[in-house]
Amino acid sequence: MPTIGDLASRRTIEALRAGVPNRDAVRQLRCNQPEIEERFRALLAQSQAAVAAGTQARGLVVSGDFGAGKSHLLEYLELLADRENFVSSKIVVSKETSLADPVKVFRAAAASARIPGKVGAGLSNVMIGLNFRSPAYTSFFAWAGSESAHLPQQIPASLYVYEYGRDQEFREAIMRSWAGDLLPATQLKSKLRELGQLSSYNIGRPPAKGRLALHRLRFAVRLAMAAGYGGWVLLIDEAELIGQYSIKQRARAYQELARWTGAIPDGGDETVFPGLATVAAITSDFEASVLRSGKCDAEVIPNRFRATGKDDDGTLATLAERGMRLIQQDRLPLGALTAAHVRETHDELRSIYSEAFQWDAPAVLDSAFTPLGSAVMRPLVRRWITEWDLRRLYPGAPVDIVATPLPDHGYAEDPDLDSETVDGVASEGGGA
Repeated sequence: MPTIGDLASRRTIEALRAGVPNRDAVRQLRCNQPEIEERFRALLAQSQAAVAAGTQARGLVVSGDFGAGKSHLLEYLELLADRENFVSSKIVVSKETSLADPVKVFRAAAASARIPGKVGAGLSNVMIGLNFRSPAYTSFFAWAGSESAHLPQQIPASLYVYEYGRDQEFREAIMRSWAGDLLPATQLKSKLRELGQLSSYNIGRPPAKGRLALHRLRFAVRLAMAAGYGGWVLLIDEAELIGQYSIKQRARAYQELARWTGAIPDGGDETVFPGLATVAAITSDFEASVLRSGKCDAEVIPNRFRATGKDDDGTLATLAERGMRLIQQDRLPLGALTAAHVRETHDELRSIYSEAFQWDAPAVLDSAFTPLGSAVMRPLVRRWITEWDLRRLYPGAPVDIVATPLPDHGYAEDPDLDSETVDGVASEGGGA
């Protein structure tokens, strides 16, 4: 019967075979990006220090070629966040999670939230550690109801009902609303009336969905800290998908990237998230292919939207510039592979494969497949695993592996990726 170690090694191999690193792979192979790891640890410390000042730590943008290990890096950073007692959310930009849409980004972050020491994901796990009598919660409750929090009254009102109400089903509905679901205002008012607190909260029409999502994020980050966690880490993978949006959605996505990473220092308290630490991963060629040449977004977007003469478009152009500048000037490239790193990874993976299948995997490192000066590890790893599979399953048979390069992912616009939300949408029909 397989041991626990065997099962963990098997999970590692299967994840790497599929090209989707998981926690087992990260724990066993670690991550060879010391400069980015150091910057990330500094970011965590800065995010905690920024809370007292009501500011947000400047996040990071990391870049690397396709298959260079960006997803592996983010998985590793999530593991570090867990060890440092931070709630963390890893989201993958996709059709379902458009970076131009704060509603979808927040929902994905809340749903994927990993809580240190807890099994499973989701914002509800944060509530397990909440102590209503703790000084941290008392301070949080006072903050939520203060003008300085800039929260719509629905949110502190729901916090009061959650603490003092006895209707468990409604308390669960409140938790779901904090994660992005609708909470009917009529029901919230009814519960406040039962508790004699209806006059304490001025519950009007809620903000538009996009702005409400930002309020919910700021509330959720402070809620996590009130429950005893260091803050919240947001890890955004495959941000290069921005390049396939329409021009307006690209502008919005750059704006949101600047917002999530704290690159809008004068954006006002409503768009600052104390305690949030964000890292986004993007392909190395994005800056040249989308911002400088190709679509020339760095020049075209500001000119296009300022030319309309509308205040909202002018603001969008300015904030989009912040996001583009972050990619152009502040991104951290993944370190290139070295012969020593390739050999070390090969030897570690060989040991993991041997343990996973109770079979002595031979050395298959071939200098012809070592792209020194490159930063792409994935094809090497998959080639090694494939060769071990063939040698294990067909002992003595000749093995000849041919690698075919994948076609360029490209940045052609994809209409299916467009989102129709953000601040201008209709509000949530009287919900909270």
